[in-house]
Amino acid sequence: MLRASAVAERAGVASVSVISTGFLQQAALISRNLGLPDMAIAEYPGVPMNDSLEEFRRKVEEHIYPAIVDGLMKSSASRKSEGIVNEPEDREIVYCGSFDEVQEHFHANCWSDGLPIVPPTIERVERFLRFTTRDPQEVIGSLPLAHRKLTVWNVAVNGVMAGCRPEYMPILLAAAEVLVDPKFKAEDCGSTPGWEPMLTLSGPLGRELGFNSGQGALRIGRQANSSVGRFVRMIVRNVAGFTISPEGLDKATIGMNFQIALAENEDACVQMGWTTYGQDRGFSIDDSVVTIQSVLIVSPPTYSAGDKPEEHAMLLADVLGDRTAGYWAGVAMAYSNYHPIIVLGPAIAKIFAVNGWTKDMLRDYLYKNCRMKAKTAEGYAWAGGVTGFDMNRYAREGLLPPAYGESTDPDRLVPVFQRPEWIQIVVAGDNGRNQSKGYINNHLQGVPTSRKVTLPPDWKVMLAASRPASAN
Repeated sequence: MLRASAVAERAGVASVSVISTGFLQQAALISRNLGLPDMAIAEYPGVPMNDSLEEFRRKVEEHIYPAIVDGLMKSSASRKSEGIVNEPEDREIVYCGSFDEVQEHFHANCWSDGLPIVPPTIERVERFLRFTTRDPQEVIGSLPLAHRKLTVWNVAVNGVMAGCRPEYMPILLAAAEVLVDPKFKAEDCGSTPGWEPMLTLSGPLGRELGFNSGQGALRIGRQANSSVGRFVRMIVRNVAGFTISPEGLDKATIGMNFQIALAENEDACVQMGWTTYGQDRGFSIDDSVVTIQSVLIVSPPTYSAGDKPEEHAMLLADVLGDRTAGYWAGVAMAYSNYHPIIVLGPAIAKIFAVNGWTKDMLRDYLYKNCRMKAKTAEGYAWAGGVTGFDMNRYAREGLLPPAYGESTDPDRLVPVFQRPEWIQIVVAGDNGRNQSKGYINNHLQGVPTSRKVTLPPDWKVMLAASRPASAN
């Protein structure tokens, strides 16, 4: 809302943004970061979705209308425009003290995630910079909502703080490029559903750097997976500005923990004759690829049994589709986006592969067999605040595939997932168990976005010199 108003203000058109009470503090911070701290706001008292129609109309008449008139009476030219507060330069020492004193200082300034950080001394940061040929001052992009510049230098700083090893730097840079990509929509990292970005690493680098793709995948415990996942959250907090501090921009109602980096078991894919996740994303099997997307919902551990692929597919459709993804499908339909990740245990994936099922065949099965009533999806969307969603109209206008508008019967069954090709499949986890899990994204916020990892020319020599042979 405020970003659109800022465009109008800079064009000389007065604007008023209607904001509910719970978002006033965030609105003030966004206005300041946009350089227009005096933008007019009309406050809607309370939570609109919890009010009756009669109460809603009363509040609009008594509060919104007068505030809109008052705001539009002000000349946009009279509103003060201010720049963003100056921040420390690269290599500037911001604090000196003992280890404990540094922790307290970083916590007080909301520069950490609440856990102890590795102090980002210049010496430590420079160790990271040795693993890239890029200029430390290179600006990778700008991250809203704080609109800070994301540079190679502060990628290294946040990598140090998150507990990464210097040799992870090429992965961190690829992740940074994803986060600044407009398609990813980093500006929505603090939206009320409380989603978290999850990084998936595919390609040979995962094996080379000791990422865990087997038993215990996605559990804290392996340095590579844990610290790289924590790094992504560090960037979202420290550069994009999404903190839950009194002055933070994060409006997650009930948030999630940061996601551990997911590494793909590519060896299993190759042995089965399946494409790897990196190949599914359009890259070569020899490329190392970082993909980041939002995760809003995590399914229960899903156990399936039998020697026929249909037995497993049916249970996956039931648990991962209808039971896990179904609730948020209405909102996803309203935004015409849905990109679940299904993490298949290698033993489950093998059942499909040896019976001739490709990933596309499994995707097609899930698309055709995950169904819900149209009125249920529209009801869920309305409760989530998308009150104007009309499935038939969306289908007529091409915002949803034709399957969603085949009749006007509110009890008709429609697909939970809008397109089979949007269903992502990653093989990982314990080879000795029959378990899979689903990870559901937040429609067009945090859509899967990928970057190839670029290694420095002398990578092999540098890597051999940086780590003991016994390192995991």
